[in-house]
Amino acid sequence: MTITETTPPIELSEEPVDQLLQNIKDYTAMSFALLWQRQAIFLATTILTGFFFDSLNAILFYGTILICEAQDLYLAKRVARLRRDERRAIAMMVAWILLNTILSAAAICLYAVSVAFKQPSGGHFTPLFFLFAAALFAAMNNHQFVWAMIVRLAMYGVSFMVIVVTDIWIEQPDLSSELWLHFFTVVFVMYFLIDCSLVFLKLYRKNLEQLEKLREEHERTKAAYIAKTQFISTVSHELRTPLTSIKGSLDLINTGAMGEVPEKMQKLVDLAARNSERLASLINDVLDIQKMEAGEMVFRQTAIDVRPLVQESIAANLGYASAHNVVIEENVDGQADLQIRGDTSRLIQVLTNMISNAAKFSFDGGSITVGYKQVGGRVRIFVKDQGIGIPAGSRDKVFDRFSQIDSSDERHAGGTGLGMNISKEIVEQFGGTIDYYSTLGVGTEFFVEFPILAPRNRPAKGHGLTDLPKIIRSN
Repeated sequence: MTITETTPPIELSEEPVDQLLQNIKDYTAMSFALLWQRQAIFLATTILTGFFFDSLNAILFYGTILICEAQDLYLAKRVARLRRDERRAIAMMVAWILLNTILSAAAICLYAVSVAFKQPSGGHFTPLFFLFAAALFAAMNNHQFVWAMIVRLAMYGVSFMVIVVTDIWIEQPDLSSELWLHFFTVVFVMYFLIDCSLVFLKLYRKNLEQLEKLREEHERTKAAYIAKTQFISTVSHELRTPLTSIKGSLDLINTGAMGEVPEKMQKLVDLAARNSERLASLINDVLDIQKMEAGEMVFRQTAIDVRPLVQESIAANLGYASAHNVVIEENVDGQADLQIRGDTSRLIQVLTNMISNAAKFSFDGGSITVGYKQVGGRVRIFVKDQGIGIPAGSRDKVFDRFSQIDSSDERHAGGTGLGMNISKEIVEQFGGTIDYYSTLGVGTEFFVEFPILAPRNRPAKGHGLTDLPKIIRSN
């Protein structure tokens, strides 16, 4: 049996389309999931009845069931690809599911009745049990699509009654006979099956309602997230313009371009300059986080020489280290010329975060060592300080957002608490890792590792290929 486009579809109103599509998708998905369980039941039925009754009829029954099962699998694959706007296709699938359900249930019912008619009156335990098993299976597993469940239970119920009523019609027994007991037992079993089907149907519909509530809540949450993102982006950009003007003015005052600053005002000007710097850093970090969350952070991947990258990062942070009374020592001598793939400006941002943290948490007069070395097929760039260290068990907090860890009771360093989280996101974009070793009171070594760019993948020197970037976006 095959599906053709000439099958007359069932007309669907607009309102129940989504629910109906969900129902038949759940129904066919369950049918697919229970495929082998059904096959085991049908095969056991075929072997038992074929051995004790008629083997030819048993084989014909199993062959018919296999055809229906194959059709079910075909329908399940078609239904899984349906979209809510394909109204005609949905209607057609509903029609074919019902038709295949009727054929499958009819095969089971006819075979059970045929087996019963080969037995003497009252001795129909095997066919009645098969019908009961089929009906219970339908009640438990066909509740997703109500019409399919109704069709199966109705056909199985008619078969139950045909078997027991035929016995009563032929034997004409007294009310005290076991045949009447069988009749009333079948009525009770049918009531039990209907009750079971209603229980499973109610549970399924309750789950659908909860799922719909979760979807609505998800949409509200997504809308709130978009509004939050837009708000942060707008506020951050609006703050950046006046802050740039304020910071520029303070820098002019500090350089003496506007005249000598009175000694009494110098401390206030210095304080304002430091806080404007912190505010600018916070705004930049928040914007970076917002871009990463939205998948809008753009990275320009190129082949990067590690030695110049480390040296440039050190040079960019000499002033910051000096302000914290810390010196930076370079450790690149004797190291091979290695290349990695990444975004130079972003990797400098990562190393700047590592160096600035080392400076902030170092003791006065301390030193910071910045360098790199080859570790297997990777290059490790490290920043080592002799500062206060990080307490054990703080690894998650170190790379979390808005987290500050200061193990000293006397020293507190300012910052956004976003730097290491942003660094981790950037490093992972280029297939790298970031981690640290630390001992309280001794110091900390932060490091990042990247795969070394193999010689065959390196651009030829003198041809400017290192300037050809590969643009990627964060996700």
